[in-house]
Amino acid sequence: MTDSAGVPIEGEQEFEKSAPADRSSAGPLDENESGAIKPSVDLGSLRVEPQRGMQLRMEVDKSNDRAVAVTLEYQGSTVQLQPFAAPRSSGLWHPIRAQIQQQIASQGGTALEADGPFGPELVASVPVQADGQFGTRKVRFVGIDGPRWFLRAVIGGEAASDAEAAVAIHRIIRSVVVVRGNTPLPPRDLLPLQVPATPETSSREAQ
Repeated sequence: MTDSAGVPIEGEQEFEKSAPADRSSAGPLDENESGAIKPSVDLGSLRVEPQRGMQLRMEVDKSNDRAVAVTLEYQGSTVQLQPFAAPRSSGLWHPIRAQIQQQIASQGGTALEADGPFGPELVASVPVQADGQFGTRKVRFVGIDGPRWFLRAVIGGEAASDAEAAVAIHRIIRSVVVVRGNTPLPPRDLLPLQVPATPETSSREAQ
């Protein structure tokens, strides 16, 4: 799930935004909100605050050489971030959450809704295959509705199941700044990401 937030539904009803009550002050911030200017890695529509020991990896769609996600690795945990265009007055996380649940179930996995620090989230066990062996991997799907944007975070590794490990990943998500820009885009369109020219950054093809 790296190239879109979900297939747009014609005539889709409006939903309330889903975000922490203190999002506009504690993050993730919009570029126009107070506190958004700070040292960061410029990824186009995302700015990420650097952390000592954090690895940043861009995921690229090999069919068009387009960056479609950024994955941050930190202290045994990962978080994949994707920003999308969203309506000004309504949210995307409520309908997208239901679509993710259906998709995971169709693949033979499970996804249960839980209350998290960013609001409702999905705690999922997704089927994976490694070295010819089938198994499951635990991940958490987090969604945050901002002003004209929606940020999706997929948390893996230790932070998917360990509360102490999750604290550092939650802090990283809070430190993200979303740069929506003024270009008109349909809701659920991926906002443009760019690969930074830094030695610490690696890129890989999106699956």
